[in-house]
Amino acid sequence: MIHFAVSLSVPEAAEKLIATIAAYPMGLVAHINGQANCAQKGIAVPADQILEVFRPDYAVKVWATDKTAGIDIPLRIHLYAENGLTWVAHRPASRVFQPYANLQLDGLGSELDAIFSQLLAALDAWRLPS
Repeated sequence: MIHFAVSLSVPEAAEKLIATIAAYPMGLVAHINGQANCAQKGIAVPADQILEVFRPDYAVKVWATDKTAGIDIPLRIHLYAENGLTWVAHRPASRVFQPYANLQLDGLGSELDAIFSQLLAALDAWRLPS
């Protein structure tokens, strides 16, 4: 798991990542704002957002390699507030695909890991020492 804190608010970090995802280009499949969803039900929670990120050409490659691996796409970036900090968490594709024990998926995982490393690097200027 990639896990680090940044000196931005959750909405600021999400905004920066969304812009980076669009510029890469990758696809923002879904943007889930858990805090806003809970607020609609009258429940107050700290900031919590999930960015689901993928691209159709990679989806086709995953399906062609192992259709059952489709359950594990899109990949996610989790942004949340805890103990006064904004945290970023991401499970690399290489780890997500590891249980399939498939060399082709391992290769796709490595490609996707490189892409997501570049996406997350958009937050490097605000990354707090661990």
